[in-house]
Amino acid sequence: MKAYWIVRCHVFEPGEFAKYVELAGPIIKNFNGTFLTRGGAQIELEGEGYERTVLIEFDSFDEAKACYHSDDYQQALIHIKKSAERLVVLVEGIS
Repeated sequence: MKAYWIVRCHVFEPGEFAKYVELAGPIIKNFNGTFLTRGGAQIELEGEGYERTVLIEFDSFDEAKACYHSDDYQQALIHIKKSAERLVVLVEGIS
């Protein structure tokens, strides 16, 4: 069953955030993650504060969790702590 990362993000240090993006993209792809949306135009209809939304599809919930908790991804997250405030949710898809 498919699974998804839903990430809402407010970037406050673009240069440092770019370092995260450069590292995280290949790691996510190594875990069969596919970016369905990565920023772009959006309208917040309920709530506010996150100008960036990312949606990533994985083949399974276990693969999505394994990617997030992998040593490589955790190293990439060092750049997030210096550059952005995020809300990250891993959710199982509908079968």
